Parts: sequence; C-alpha cells; structure tokens
Amino acid sequence: MANISAQMVKELREATGAGMMDCKAALGENDGNMDAAVDWLRKKGLSKAAKKAGRVAAEGLTGAAVKGKKGVVVEVNSETDFVARNDLFQGLVKMIADVAFDVGTDVEKIKAAKVGAITVADAIAETVAKIGENMTLRRAASLSVEQGVVSSYVHGAVIDGLGKMSVIVGLESSGDADELARIGRQVAMHVAASNPQAIDPSGLDPAVISREKDVLADKAKAQGKPANVVDKIVESGLKTFYKEVCLLDQPFIHDDKKSVAQALKEAEGKVGAPIKVTGFVRFDRGEGIERVESDFAAEVAATAKG
Repeated sequence: MANISAQMVKELREATGAGMMDCKAALGENDGNMDAAVDWLRKKGLSKAAKKAGRVAAEGLTGAAVKGKKGVVVEVNSETDFVARNDLFQGLVKMIADVAFDVGTDVEKIKAAKVGAITVADAIAETVAKIGENMTLRRAASLSVEQGVVSSYVHGAVIDGLGKMSVIVGLESSGDADELARIGRQVAMHVAASNPQAIDPSGLDPAVISREKDVLADKAKAQGKPANVVDKIVESGLKTFYKEVCLLDQPFIHDDKKSVAQALKEAEGKVGAPIKVTGFVRFDRGEGIERVESDFAAEVAATAKG
C-alpha cells in the first residue's frame, strides 16, 4: 500500500475542496494515485449531491450577462442565503450565465453544455458536494435587439452581475448607444422596483383584462349606476389598472410626475432617434417557490436528543 503523506492529502484537498479525512480515504483506496483519488471523490460527491436533491432550494443568486445587443438572466438556487456569499457558488452562477449566453436558455441544454472537460451539470454536482447544500439551475431567459442595446440592472448585488434580482431590458433605437444604455439601465431599475406585467396593454393576458372589467362593472352596478355610467367607470378604471401593471403607463420611478413612455420620449432628444422597448425580463430570486417553514427550536431539540 502506498505511503500517503500529509502533502498529498493537502494537494488533493486543495484540488477538490473535499474534507481532509475524505481525501485521505480517497488516496488510500487508490494507492496514492491522485487522478484516481479525484475521480473517487467526484463519484462520492455526486452520490452526496443526489441525497441533497430533495431539499428545498429557494435562496441563491440571479445573474445577468449582457454584451451589446444581447443579454441573458439566470437563476441558480441554494438552500440558504449564506451560499450567495460563497466565492465558489458565485463563480458557478457567473459561469452558468456565460454558458446560457452562448448556448441558449433551455435549462437542459445549459446543463449538458461542456465547460472544459466537464458539463455544467457536473459542475453543479461538484459544487453541491463541496458546499454541502442542494443547488438547482431553475431558469434562464434572454433578450436581443437588431439595433439598439440590452441593458441590465442587478439589485442586491454581491459582485458585478450577480444579486438577489436581475433585470434586462431591450431598447430598439438607431441613436447614440452610450446614452441609450444609460436610459436602459434606468428603465431596468424601474422594472425591478415596479414589477410590471407587460410593456403595454396589448401584452396583457386577455383573461386578466376581462376579469378586471368584470370587477369594475360589478362594483359600479352594485352602487346602482346606470349602464352608460358603468361603461365610463370601467373605461376609467382600466386606465388606472394599466398605470399599475403596464411598464409604459407606470409612473417613472426616477421622476413620478411623468410616465415611463413620457420619460423615453424625452430621452429621444439626447439619444437622437426614436426609442422602443422591445421586452424585459425580471428574475426575483426564489419567487414562486414554496418554502418549507421549519421549527428551529424543534430541530435543535431533536439534534440534542440524537
């Protein structure tokens, strides 16, 4: 049996991020062969990752990658917020955003894509094994424009391009790209703060508009309003509704005396050409994931008994 030195254990630990005893065991099982020991740990790590897959991952980070006329956003979840401050996890999310930029936003295609000698799925599994938490690539989305810019804003950023919320906005224009990028960032910040459902009423689900009309009409009828007045109340109420949920109709957060549409119209003077919002994507970390509420005191008590 090969003599396993402390230096060999140290090297393997630095190369894999695995625990000291696991590294010693890996070298012992593989007669001191470093490459074989790495593979042994990877297999063990993948096994550990599979066991963690049932845990709810609702924290983590969103990431944005923007280059000129194209941008992507991704969300990678973890179990705790602490992981968001881990350099290894941050590097993983940034790498995934870069891969999504190149291969597209289909999650399975991203996971199957190779980075060096391993796939993204392998990189996630190895990070799970090293950090000890379940992690999932939840979603990805992209925007592009034929002429203009895609701008981004990351809220609660931990490093450049990664944070709790990521927004990208597409602005189509033949005007000055630098000025366009500046106004685009302002609009992205607005989207982060105001969470619009669509660019304008035409982008809303017809069922949403129909439901809002019914609510407004029923309320007016219950107040005994005549039919012709009900129609006017519904029309007025819809305008108010659009100001709440449609990007261009919302009061601009940087100057709430004007709408986003009005702010963009004013910006056209500096840009030197018309500006059109072609789309936006807003990823808020963990939105829509059902979190399991745990009884911390009970967990501590159970651990003590064990």
